[in-house]
Amino acid sequence: MVGANVKAETLSLMERRAAMEADMNAIIDALSRPGGPGISGNLLDSQGFPRPDIDIPTVRAQRHRLAELRNDHKDITDKIDKNLQVLHSLRLGKNEPAIPGDAGASASHGVSSQYSPVEEDPIVRIPFAIIDEIVDDSPAAEDGLQLGDEIVKFGSVEIGDGLQAKLVSEAQSNQGRTVPLIIIRHGSVMNLNVIPRQWRGRGLLGCHFRIL
Repeated sequence: MVGANVKAETLSLMERRAAMEADMNAIIDALSRPGGPGISGNLLDSQGFPRPDIDIPTVRAQRHRLAELRNDHKDITDKIDKNLQVLHSLRLGKNEPAIPGDAGASASHGVSSQYSPVEEDPIVRIPFAIIDEIVDDSPAAEDGLQLGDEIVKFGSVEIGDGLQAKLVSEAQSNQGRTVPLIIIRHGSVMNLNVIPRQWRGRGLLGCHFRIL
């Protein structure tokens, strides 16, 4: 009974987290449009006056909302991770198969956590993309990614819809900051960190994710 309640709560939290991610992506897209202020760009012109081409109160409200959503997203992710640990402990005690292991739950929610001890469960091992191109000396290569790595989680991005846009937004919004990844390499689950950054080539990583 406890396991069923924890599972139901976890699935509900996943739904809330997915909705938050959609809201965050919408705000990032609005702020990052061509000519836009970006998620942290200066709102003043070169002479120190408010930029006349943007609605400063709206931009500030959007940035504030984005910060709130990121904090809430972290809190929900932490709760999900704790619940997964509880479910894992219950399975170990009862020697049961993965509780959320039905195909529908796996495909819809793609649960994963870089800190979760349940990385061997099927639900946390569903890759959504594979690296099919990577440039030598690129940020991705320098940070340890390799051709053929399967991506299970990239920052806050997991299996779902609109993945290509989400990957771009995740890299852009975390430029210069560490982004945790969960990958599958030669059948083994691994945790890595990359830092999206400017370099001599195109993009912030220098690799291409092919959505599976």
